[in-house]
Amino acid sequence: MKAVIPAAGLGTRFLPLTKEQPKEMLPVVDRPAIHWVVEEAVAAGATDILIVTGREKRAIEDYFDSSLRWDHYLKGTESDNAKALRQIEELASKAHFHYIRQKEPRGLGDAILQAEKHVGDEAFLVILGDTINVGDPPVAQQLWDAYRAHGHTILAIERVRKEKVSAYGIIDADEWLDERVVRVRDLVEKPSPEEAPSDLGITGAYVLTPAVFKAIRQTKPGKGAEIQLTDALRILLRTEPIYGYRFVGRRFDIGTQLDWFRAHVELTLMRGEYREPAAQFLKELLRDA
Repeated sequence: MKAVIPAAGLGTRFLPLTKEQPKEMLPVVDRPAIHWVVEEAVAAGATDILIVTGREKRAIEDYFDSSLRWDHYLKGTESDNAKALRQIEELASKAHFHYIRQKEPRGLGDAILQAEKHVGDEAFLVILGDTINVGDPPVAQQLWDAYRAHGHTILAIERVRKEKVSAYGIIDADEWLDERVVRVRDLVEKPSPEEAPSDLGITGAYVLTPAVFKAIRQTKPGKGAEIQLTDALRILLRTEPIYGYRFVGRRFDIGTQLDWFRAHVELTLMRGEYREPAAQFLKELLRDA
């Protein structure tokens, strides 16, 4: 399976943190955000990963590459630091990594278009570089299984609160095939609560067919001269079905600093070795607040 991870955004909402550091490299618990994303892709069966980067994103490539400096420093040791480094190496060894640069920040649709030659004529997994999914089985695997069952584009969806719909692409649901899978009638990019056709938001993970590339090329740029994937999917709907999949699990979107903080807290509490001391610390903090 091939996976594409768009990671070319500027991260302006995280300034000054992202002035010299990619947003995807910001730490979440004990590893960068993109480490979580790659872990999910690999756990779902991806053996070929293309990361779409932009300017000043070299740190992402360096992270998944070997480091002679660290290898020499930690060689032959069994310290926690050495074990942590080996975790990165083990993850990186499970897939072939490729990188391509989106020359200008022209939206998610354009970022995915950069993968066309690499992907070829097969369906592929997409997980946004700032979206962390936690599920058992992995959310990406759930999507891939749904694709294998239905043979068409699959979008990860979840119900969102009314006041939040304007931050999402929202689907207009047609027929529910079962409790998890729904055929998509239409899609709307970031509608107002009054205009939203449902409360089912697209959450940043997809299985796309190669037909999406033609649809992206037919998509007109929108606000900020960006090409929105949602608009391209509307064009794709004219020629083939699209399905939404209500996944089982938790999603953490680190699109804002508050969301990043929430991800830190919740994911820390999910980690067995951190859960008890972190929970105790939070109780003491709230007691004294």
